[in-house]
Amino acid sequence: MLYLHDGHIRGMGVDWHKLTDIVKEAVRIKAEGDCAFPLKPYLRFQDPVNRIIAMPAYAGGSIRRAGIKWIASFPGNHRHGLPRAHNTIILNDPDTGRPTAFFYCGLLNALRTAAVSGAMLNAYRAARPSAACSLGIIGWGPIGRTHLDMAAALLGDRLERVRLYDRRPIDPETIPPALRAKTEIAEDWRSVYRNSDIFATCTVSPDRYIDEPPPRGTLLLNVSLRDYQPESVAGIRAVVVDDWQEICRENTDIERLHLEKGLQPEGALLLEDVLWGSALSRYAPEEPVFFNPMGLAIFDMAIAGFYHEEALRQGRGIELEEPPAP
Repeated sequence: MLYLHDGHIRGMGVDWHKLTDIVKEAVRIKAEGDCAFPLKPYLRFQDPVNRIIAMPAYAGGSIRRAGIKWIASFPGNHRHGLPRAHNTIILNDPDTGRPTAFFYCGLLNALRTAAVSGAMLNAYRAARPSAACSLGIIGWGPIGRTHLDMAAALLGDRLERVRLYDRRPIDPETIPPALRAKTEIAEDWRSVYRNSDIFATCTVSPDRYIDEPPPRGTLLLNVSLRDYQPESVAGIRAVVVDDWQEICRENTDIERLHLEKGLQPEGALLLEDVLWGSALSRYAPEEPVFFNPMGLAIFDMAIAGFYHEEALRQGRGIELEEPPAP
């Protein structure tokens, strides 16, 4: 079994075009039904704000990976100098069940999250092309920073302006040097929200704070899932989810829209409708698009499988000794 950590992933590099293609292929496999991903349980104990989530999955087709992601989210960890999330993944041989790789890698979680947003961003830009655009990010932790890297890679020169906000001060040195001239650190979230064509929430906010409708035509990447008061997004027709059963629970914004505003499964688009269909063409360019990705384990298996193959090809990682045969 091969052990891989953040350093190994960084050494192999990040190709955002490749990672978004992997997500798109996983979405196609999901649409064809050649996959399995049981509803993920949330383990809570002591402080209920903390959780550890089990995410088993199998993705067939060209991916053909099985395994489980076991990710802990403890929002108060920053007080101890620790990352909020601790991410582990085990890959199993789909024919024998033998463990083939073990990842202890927070970076992999951030890459998967941003790659799913990137696949949605590509589809949005294909349906609504324009010369330039602005990006707003609320929350400047690892997920927010990875989203900026992703958007900069996919948009290139079309990314005209970046606006960032976090409740904690943002160190300008943490912004990639190539983007500093076009990046503004805002004093409040409203200025970011009101002036962004693409707006990503990457927070661990305990309370919903967004209380006004989005600007016309904005792509809302609702990565943290619990930032919008229902009234602010109740009028949006183009609501996109990766899986209704997963997203409509655990106090997400979609669940609040369902319970308080009557949103039903047929009122939401699935990600496959957008990536492999022409679902966004049903809506006028001035209509906002509200993307809510709960995060499916098939995406984690697909991206972890890609890096496992790369590690074997490049000779990276640490071989773990297998137990002796009985």
